[in-house]
Amino acid sequence: MKLAVFYDYLQTVGGGERVALTFAKRLGADLITTEFDPQLPARAGFEGVHVIPLGPLRPGPPMKQMHASWRFLRARFPGYDFYVLTGNWAPFAAKRHHPNLYYCLTPTRMFYDQREATLARQRALRRFAGSLWIRSHAALERRAVGHCDRITAISENVRERVRRYYGRESDVIYPPVRTSRLGFREIGDFWLSVSRLYPEKRIQLQLEAFRQLPSEKLVLVGGYSKGDLTERYVATLHPPPNVTLLGEVSDAELAELYARCRGFVTTALDEDFGITPVEAMAAGKAVLATNEGGYRETVVHGKTGYLLPPTPEAFAGTIRQLDDAALASMREACVARAREFDEDVFVDKMKAAIERRSG
Repeated sequence: MKLAVFYDYLQTVGGGERVALTFAKRLGADLITTEFDPQLPARAGFEGVHVIPLGPLRPGPPMKQMHASWRFLRARFPGYDFYVLTGNWAPFAAKRHHPNLYYCLTPTRMFYDQREATLARQRALRRFAGSLWIRSHAALERRAVGHCDRITAISENVRERVRRYYGRESDVIYPPVRTSRLGFREIGDFWLSVSRLYPEKRIQLQLEAFRQLPSEKLVLVGGYSKGDLTERYVATLHPPPNVTLLGEVSDAELAELYARCRGFVTTALDEDFGITPVEAMAAGKAVLATNEGGYRETVVHGKTGYLLPPTPEAFAGTIRQLDDAALASMREACVARAREFDEDVFVDKMKAAIERRSG
């Protein structure tokens, strides 16, 4: 079967990018995208993936998102047996590419549950323009999704959003985690966080927690896509001396950080699913996560980590109570839990879904 995968853009290494690259690598698909860093597939551990770039985008929101939508809407790629669309703007290609399946990472949250928070961060004139854009582009997005033959969501949390915002039913196939590349080395002297540096990831919560823990260390790995005004947010972070912002690292470096950290911290607002906590568990490390969203579908409270209120005090208090022995005692349960979300499980389920829907 000749398969094509459409994905928004490949500029930084995150969960969505890993999903798209897994489709391409494991299912032998061509990966069609817009903005493309040619070094990214190798950096993420997906050498040899065939990428077809649609070209650069105009910088800055909302022009970048509008241009991406237009690129996919205008795309023409006949001759494939099946099309997978994933991301926020790639579904605009659905109208002209059938049969297809939309693997939904989440409905575009700035259009729905994060709309008010997104607008509140803007100045008055930009807020007015942003409100108009959100209203119009959200309607266009729903129309694009209407051309998707079937929808598969990455979690029960996202399935409920698909039902609420698109009025569509969907199956659930959890996203892939390459557990085989991860392993345990030691309970080290630093905690790890891996996250895009966006406000909805609540990085400030982590910084404030470790401001209360001067004897503990936090290493925060993650970047952001250019042209989305995130530089302004990052400039406001002001991490304390015991927090290190590493930016993006290679796949091998990240595996080493997972292997040697004490445990993992993640705080996103109503996370869609959350691949990084599963990666941490694959390395035998306990996860401290906010008690909401996709974290509830992966972290087993008291066995593979802790689900906590979204406050610095809750995270700081829990970290104070966890010594080496307590963290090491969760190792086997963490590894076993992570295997349930392994890449091979994902590939088998996606192959079955594609074959069933293309037949």
